[in-house]
Amino acid sequence: MKFAAVIALAASANAFAPITQKPSFNTEMNSVGVYYSTSTGNTETVCGYICDAVGAEMVDIGDAEEGDLASHDTIIVGAPTWHTGADEQRSGTSWDDWLYDTLPGLELDGKKVAVFGVGDQASYADNFCDAAGELYELFAAKGCTMIGKTSTDGYDHEESKAIVDDQFVGLMCDEDNQDDLSEDRAKAWIEQLKGEGMAL
Repeated sequence: MKFAAVIALAASANAFAPITQKPSFNTEMNSVGVYYSTSTGNTETVCGYICDAVGAEMVDIGDAEEGDLASHDTIIVGAPTWHTGADEQRSGTSWDDWLYDTLPGLELDGKKVAVFGVGDQASYADNFCDAAGELYELFAAKGCTMIGKTSTDGYDHEESKAIVDDQFVGLMCDEDNQDDLSEDRAKAWIEQLKGEGMAL
């Protein structure tokens, strides 16, 4: 009889115990995916700063599965410029094939996309971060909502295909001449993207 009373008392106490189990959410619905490719490692370095600020893992676009990008609410993409002056395939990386072979078959309409580029404004002043412009153009053509434009102030270059309406299409970094500025630029840019609707 005493044993039954103890069980009843315990059950009664448990009825009022706080629920500690966390509700489950589908994190993919508001997740951020960060995709890059690199030639010399500079783009990977900048991508690391971005991922640290976002709390996401970087993925080389050459290793991405076809449907990966579509699983994210916001997509951050970045590339170096290698084929300076080229009309297309400007990065000299896995992006060159991916943009023309894979991207056309993806459904990305309405996805938020932010672009970053890495270049050398001293040695390639006439083509600074041109590949970022290519990323911007092709993702915009897929119906994506492009976010993250930045000012050209603080840079020393002549021309860039990454400039639209007197602004860079995204974050531009120069690890050859302004590497001391890249991390702070990346942090400030991520804060800007949050203000433009990027949900973490």
